[in-house]
Amino acid sequence: MRIISYNVNGIRAAIKKGFMDWLKTNPAEVICLQETKAQDTDIDVKELEKLGYHHHWYSAQKKGYSGVAVFSKIKPEKVILGNGHKESDDEGRVIQLDFGDIRLINAYFPSGTSGDLRQGFKYSWLKEFTTYLDKLKKTNPKIILCGDYNIAHQEIDIHDPKGNKKSSGFLPEERDWMSDFLNRGWIDTFRVFHPEPHRYSWWSQRFPSVRLNNKGWRIDYITVTTPLEKQLVGADIFPDVKHSDHCPVFLEIKS
Repeated sequence: MRIISYNVNGIRAAIKKGFMDWLKTNPAEVICLQETKAQDTDIDVKELEKLGYHHHWYSAQKKGYSGVAVFSKIKPEKVILGNGHKESDDEGRVIQLDFGDIRLINAYFPSGTSGDLRQGFKYSWLKEFTTYLDKLKKTNPKIILCGDYNIAHQEIDIHDPKGNKKSSGFLPEERDWMSDFLNRGWIDTFRVFHPEPHRYSWWSQRFPSVRLNNKGWRIDYITVTTPLEKQLVGADIFPDVKHSDHCPVFLEIKS
């Protein structure tokens, strides 16, 4: 099973930049999208279906905001919208699918860049989600968690760690959460195969030179629970795919 996680920063905007043509290259069997900013009725889903994708959407109540979707050439046995956390579910942040004994979770973690209120929401969301995942692992030991985590974990994951030490997404509390999360039995799949620096998945759109000069952050991840470790085949990041300020991250796993 090949899986891609991709924050498209608006599916309609991404389509205008060639997203559908990219899908025609068959980049993966399962495509997990974050920040769709749309309902399924806002795009021509027949195009997806012609390419062989089942499509599942969980959109925010607020139009043009947040939202997640999964396009899959493998039909899931079960689809769960949300995770029962009302504030999160209202913003369309989590969708879950079962493929055999594997639970796939596609999540759009909150950003705290707009101010203290949202940063506080981010911290409470992380705490709530950790509790949810800890409980879920007891019944579903094999979990793949795809998404935009909105956290650069280590200094290797950000182009300017010193200059961003007070920036949301690289705050000590966020990085500590990520360390604790991984210590709870999760694997950062990209780092299993790629210990090298300067590999990023998001670049600020404020200045075009930022992406050109690779001044980015690695904030998009596909993590798996430790029972899936022996099934990992490969992982990568695709910075040359440019429909968004993010790029796709990739995992291949024996299902």
